[in-house]
Formats: sequence, C-alpha cells, structure tokens
Amino acid sequence: MDNNQAILNFLGLARRASKIVSGQDMLLSQIRSGKIFFLFIATDTGKATQKKFNDKSNYYHIPVNTSYTKAVLSDAIGMKRTIIGISDRGMAKKLVELTDNNKGE
Repeated sequence: MDNNQAILNFLGLARRASKIVSGQDMLLSQIRSGKIFFLFIATDTGKATQKKFNDKSNYYHIPVNTSYTKAVLSDAIGMKRTIIGISDRGMAKKLVELTDNNKGE
C-alpha cells in the first residue's frame, strides 16, 4: 500500500473514531480553542477559504496537508468536505509521520 492510500485510510479511521471536525465555522472555533492538531485542505478549495485556513494553521502551528482534491477527501470520510480537522493529538502525530514519509518518496 502506498503512503497516499495509507493517509486516506487513516483519515477514514479517524472519521469512524469521531476524531474529525468539519464545517468552516466549527473548525475555526475548534482551531481557536486549540482542539485541532492537523488540517486537510482540498486543493480545489476556494482561494479565500484556503488563505483563511492556511493563515490560521500558521498562527496556531497546525500541520496542513493540501495534497488531495475535495472528491478524494470526501471519498475517504464518506461526506462531502473541503476542509477537515483532526481533533486527536495521537492521530495527528501519525498523519504528520505519514505525510513526511510521503514527501520523501
């Protein structure tokens, strides 16, 4: 299994474990509260939304993955979403490892 698929499978696992947050307003409030530890931003997200969440992630030091389209992320979690936050520190750490390994390939 390649790393891209491992990341998407892990994202699906996080969804089943109820460790994802989606929806712009909910995500922004959770980011401000320090409860989001990793963000997925779809490549086909609107420019203003991308900028808003990239700025928030930089300010709050949240790792971001922007490698996937809305369709791919939606398939992984079973819901149509363009931005997904991970609310579990351990799962976020694993996603950072998988993402870093993916960059090295």
